[in-house]
Amino acid sequence: MSEANVNKNTASPAPKKKVGLKARVQKFGSALSNMVMPNIGAFIAWGLITAIFMAGGWFPNADLAKMIQPMVHYLLPLLIAFTGGNMLAGHRGGVVGAIATMGVIVGSSIPMFIGAMIMGPLGGWAIKKWDDAISDKVHSGFEMLVNNFSAGIMGMLLAIIGYFGIGPVVAGASAAMAVGVNWIIKVNLLPLANVFIEPAKILFLNNAINQGILTPLGIQAAASAGKSILFLLEPDPGPGLGLLLAFALFGKGTAKASAPSAMIIHFFGGIHEIYFPYVLMKPALFLAVIAGGVTGTATFSLLDVGLKSTPSPGSIIMLFVMSPRSVSNYLGLLLGVTLATVVSFLVAAVILKRDKTMVDDSLAAAQGQMSNMKNGGAEVETSAAEPADVIASYKDVDHIIFACDAGMGSSAMGASLLRDKVKKAGIDMSVTNTAISNLKDEPGLLVITQNELADRAAQKAPHALRLSVDNFLSSPKYDQVVVNLKARDQVSAEPAPASAAPQAATTDASELPAGLNLSVVNEIVFVHHDGHLGTATMATSLMKDRIKKANKQVAVKNVGIDELQDENSLLVVSSPEAAKNLRTRYTQVQVLVTDDLLNSPKYDKMVLALK
Repeated sequence: MSEANVNKNTASPAPKKKVGLKARVQKFGSALSNMVMPNIGAFIAWGLITAIFMAGGWFPNADLAKMIQPMVHYLLPLLIAFTGGNMLAGHRGGVVGAIATMGVIVGSSIPMFIGAMIMGPLGGWAIKKWDDAISDKVHSGFEMLVNNFSAGIMGMLLAIIGYFGIGPVVAGASAAMAVGVNWIIKVNLLPLANVFIEPAKILFLNNAINQGILTPLGIQAAASAGKSILFLLEPDPGPGLGLLLAFALFGKGTAKASAPSAMIIHFFGGIHEIYFPYVLMKPALFLAVIAGGVTGTATFSLLDVGLKSTPSPGSIIMLFVMSPRSVSNYLGLLLGVTLATVVSFLVAAVILKRDKTMVDDSLAAAQGQMSNMKNGGAEVETSAAEPADVIASYKDVDHIIFACDAGMGSSAMGASLLRDKVKKAGIDMSVTNTAISNLKDEPGLLVITQNELADRAAQKAPHALRLSVDNFLSSPKYDQVVVNLKARDQVSAEPAPASAAPQAATTDASELPAGLNLSVVNEIVFVHHDGHLGTATMATSLMKDRIKKANKQVAVKNVGIDELQDENSLLVVSSPEAAKNLRTRYTQVQVLVTDDLLNSPKYDKMVLALK
């Protein structure tokens, strides 16, 4: 059963976990991503306006092109700053962060994205500290006056500090990084960046690299040159596509079967996270994605390929949308992605064909490994709650939220998968996704996060029902959530517990329950639980003999109580003790309860009624 974490007060706090370097980098990258990702629409708008209306664009227009410079110099940095301040101190922090950022914007001639990432959170932090310090010292009736003037004064002071102090430092650092990047490009060493970028993606350090370094530098370069290759280093879908193609042709078991659908999600949906477990199945496959990434970047560099703005998500569709209007750029983009795919495929194919160690369950194991790598090896808390207790915890759930770092990508895909399952089950339930920083402690909320974010989810929504999964894109716990919701609804619809219901009027032990529809049954199952196989195994053998003598075409099996398919065509024969457990877990299976599994008086009528 899935672990549904219901908060309980404990006598002693949990020991504080040590935070390693990788976890700190991930947290830093997450903070940068949370400032950029909510504003991706604005970046795309700027990129489209640039690509369409600038000189040499799709449809040059000098008047409309006047929007380009103000957007990149003012709008985009201010949006980043407001988001950063809002993360720490709400709307008030966002306002102060935006005011503070004006100092670094006006004091510099370059787009001040890094400055915005500094001043925005600084403004939010400063006003929060001020509000905490004076919260009990403001006389009644003066709150609005103090709040407004303090925000204005704080913003003004930070803007001045930004203008004279932080702005010049950031401008100098940005210029130095730009010079370094230009030198790397000039001496044709940029492809070597993928030696670090591709493994970093799979270690979930992509936010720190892409949003913290490549995107700000790329926008500065695009503002002057009209495009930048830096936008292509991390989002290139070629390496992942080649890897998945190799699995589709030369993989084994589940990995081979799932690879084609993963290719579509990755290449067209832009969710690169889906191929990470495939790499972790065989660490040698890091060489495949590195080789593909280096090849793609080398091709882009050789053919002078670049994008107008950052593509999000990293879909082939978004890459072409963000491309300048140039046949040579389109062809170079297509060639770079194609060659990256081919090289990654060839290297991966050699590794897979030579490999004799992978087994059918390697993908599932790798998904768990991916989670462990992402959370630094932290243990995941599991629940020992009984099924009935778990279902009871779903009593008030009326909406489900998937929460991840940025609130996009894999969480959106996970929400879509569960939304589809909920809809097919006939359950009226809202399923959405959001960034974990925007998570609110609302009543009736079920929060689904990846394991490494479970602690943050507990802090943001301490009273919500919480569920952690290994992988948003593939988790068996989604089916369990649906079963729990269906069971919840079924229990709530009953006027009284089953144990309290009056017994049937008949005293005939051979009578079948009124609700059974044996004409649709194609399989009879005797369940074993708690590791006891003996009686269920013997009962299965005896029932097979009965079915054979009656010339009925119905299968008879003995399986574990956790291994059932929740289908109406399944008849489960169980003891009264197991029946209670069954009804809390499954809602569609038909159940025949009997005190004697080996030779029940009900069996003759049951067999006669089978198809």
